[in-house]
Amino acid sequence: MENIAIDLLWLRPGKVGGTESYIRNLLDGFSRLPDDFHFTLLVSKDNAETFRKYEVDSRYQLLIANIDSEGIFKRILWQNLCQNHFLKKNGLRKCFEPVYCKPWLNGGIDYVCVIHDLQAYHYPEYHPLHEVVYSRMCWRMDTINAARIIAISEWVKKDIREKYRREDIQVIYNPILVKKEDILDFNELHGRLGVEPGKYFYTVSQMIPHKNLSTLIKMMGKVVDTGRKLPEKLVISGVNGNAASRLKKLISEKGLQNNIILTGFVSNAERNTLYKFCHTFLFPSIFEGFGMPPVEAMYFGARVVTTKCTCIPEVTQGKAIYVDNPFDIDEWIEKICSGNSEPETLDFNVYDPERISRKYLDVLKGPVWKKD
Repeated sequence: MENIAIDLLWLRPGKVGGTESYIRNLLDGFSRLPDDFHFTLLVSKDNAETFRKYEVDSRYQLLIANIDSEGIFKRILWQNLCQNHFLKKNGLRKCFEPVYCKPWLNGGIDYVCVIHDLQAYHYPEYHPLHEVVYSRMCWRMDTINAARIIAISEWVKKDIREKYRREDIQVIYNPILVKKEDILDFNELHGRLGVEPGKYFYTVSQMIPHKNLSTLIKMMGKVVDTGRKLPEKLVISGVNGNAASRLKKLISEKGLQNNIILTGFVSNAERNTLYKFCHTFLFPSIFEGFGMPPVEAMYFGARVVTTKCTCIPEVTQGKAIYVDNPFDIDEWIEKICSGNSEPETLDFNVYDPERISRKYLDVLKGPVWKKD
């Protein structure tokens, strides 16, 4: 098989949320396949060490670019001015982009791009102007000159078609790699977080506006004030985002510092343990291209209450409990108090990393590549 680059320059470990889980799960899935392939991981000086483990597999090799992923502006500049030449100099003519930010011009390289969502298109008010402009330019160029476009859900495919008129889009779900044995003794978390099994709500979310965490904070305020027989603790795991300061201020204004626990980034084992022992997993997001956390939570048997927004009913296969109005705190409380989700009936094979990686490998091996 021809040597294919996988661009990982965009990845800032622990800071890009679900897309990091996605690509690491995908690489692990590739490793499980018996197929012959040759992937060159294009990494930066400051993220290379996090991918060293793949070098034990002779089908992978690392190629380190003289750039840091943390320096976003310099990295974007390097990618658009130097990346194509750098790849060709190293004998690479095909490149897999796990996210949307390939160089605007192909420069003789065939790119396969994954578009996870068009969030900045729908909610430009949640982003600085330069992010909105850059994202829209990248999506436009991807749909004009990428060899292949992959969407992570049917909902995203429909959205791309409507906004950018690209028709030949393939849907491949995100790989979800969770291990039931990868959990901790709950006492480790009890001592650190002060929560009891079955007596806390849990959510996994970056602190950005469309994740709608403010609704959960307001809901917790009402739960505490009215003395309902519901957990008075909410654990939130995830990296900070541009709404972090506003959410922390809201927690303080409502006097919920002892009721809402912000863990920041957690290990897989910590996250899985919190999934397994929560009273209910809550996922209030109003916009997702895929949304892995509710599926992961259901894998551990958690009862899930979430929204009907965008792709969430699709990827949870209609097996969760859904609120009609994601901003209505009374409806959240009502749905938490009544009804059950059906985690045991979810078809988890749909998200199996080996199965998903097989689909990606078939695309990357495919002969049809769109040219400039």
